[in-house]
Amino acid sequence: MRLVATMGLSEGVELAKPIYNDKGKILIQKNIILTKAMIKRLIELNVSYVYIKDDLSDDIVIHSPIPEELKIESIQMIKSIFDSYKDKDFKNQSFLIDKSSEKMATLIDNMMRQIQQNEEAISILSDIFICDDYLFHHSVNVSIYSIALANQLQWSRKQIQQLGLGAILHDVGKVFLPDEILKKAGKLTDQEFEMMKTHTELGFEFLRSSSEIPLLVAHCAYQHHERLNGSGYPRGIINDEIHAFGKVLGIADVFDAMTTDRVYRKAMLPHEALETLYAGSGTLFDAEMVRLFRSSIAVYPNGVTVQLSDNRHAIVIRQNNAMYNRPVVRVISEGGQSVPPYDLDLNKHLDVMITGYIL
Repeated sequence: MRLVATMGLSEGVELAKPIYNDKGKILIQKNIILTKAMIKRLIELNVSYVYIKDDLSDDIVIHSPIPEELKIESIQMIKSIFDSYKDKDFKNQSFLIDKSSEKMATLIDNMMRQIQQNEEAISILSDIFICDDYLFHHSVNVSIYSIALANQLQWSRKQIQQLGLGAILHDVGKVFLPDEILKKAGKLTDQEFEMMKTHTELGFEFLRSSSEIPLLVAHCAYQHHERLNGSGYPRGIINDEIHAFGKVLGIADVFDAMTTDRVYRKAMLPHEALETLYAGSGTLFDAEMVRLFRSSIAVYPNGVTVQLSDNRHAIVIRQNNAMYNRPVVRVISEGGQSVPPYDLDLNKHLDVMITGYIL
């Protein structure tokens, strides 16, 4: 199957993976032949990419970091938990966290198991979801990225469990902010941005009131916007004053935010978001963590069409582990002319590089 931009779809192509909403309902089933009306509706729903069938890519396997069913279950669980907190006086609601902590721990264990069993680098692009509420989808994605990075760091099971819980809850303070700020389509005013920034402190105060949530998890909510050079918030702390969990979450949070469509801007592609992280490596983000994060992410996911440095076009067919930018590709054209497809391992042809996506 091949990953293509929805904006470039033509009627008559066959869908290779179903498209879900965040409630687990299939909106368009796989094997459906797309019509103009369907394509128009997908664009209206902000579906950026879809997987289609074609003869050149029928044998390409797409790996989801966690099964669609588990991700949908996770989003619904987080939504239910967060909704139980909303519109309540958080200072007197610690019992709500205590009630949900066991469910969240089970969720993190399931995520850990799936991610540790996944042999290839992670690509969230492999999941085709229409999500009505960014907060819940984002919380799950940040957990996936954080757990993947923690595995690269070779942290203990207990550390990863606590980090995963902190990732699920890192934005919990936002449930206490007004929707007109959270869902504003345009740029926030200075006053609105200052209010938005309080979600770190609100989340921290809420979580540390629980007898079931470790204080370190509460600090995940508190520190995920801190930066090494002191330019972050809420306290502007620097370097080792920031806990390792806060550093991991800062990377995962920014990467997912950049690679997700928002009402006010389109998503970056993974390699573009990674370049932004590298631009802040050592000043905003821990350099070694950025390097290891790069190794855990499929910058060029299976099924995407790319341009090579010698002007050939190719489809990514599988990943080379730990070589994030040198997958195995299937060449389909040379100099603008179609050729009989053949596979090329970029890890064995170091004179050839990927120079961009063709979507």
